Amino acid sequence: MLEHILNLGTFLFCIGIFGLITSRNMVRALMCLELIFNAVNINLVTFSNFLDSSQIKGEIFSIFIIAIAAAEATIGLALVLAIYRNRKSTRIDQFNLLKW
Repeated sequence: MLEHILNLGTFLFCIGIFGLITSRNMVRALMCLELIFNAVNINLVTFSNFLDSSQIKGEIFSIFIIAIAAAEATIGLALVLAIYRNRKSTRIDQFNLLKW
């Protein structure tokens, strides 16, 4: 059972990294970043239950990561909306708004 869950976390992590590297759309990149965070959460909870099931350290740390991911998604989508209003595009290669 442990191997299956760790394989699922690894698979999600690899999909997230691949999508983050190859995506040209900012919204897709944010979604891939969320996949990476969720893969890390799956592995944290799995190792926490496997090593010491009486303590919930992995679950608590996972809740903090979910809160950080929610804040990151909120700020990221706000930036995407602001850039879309100015540039009418969400492509990463056209994002040069913050360059000097």
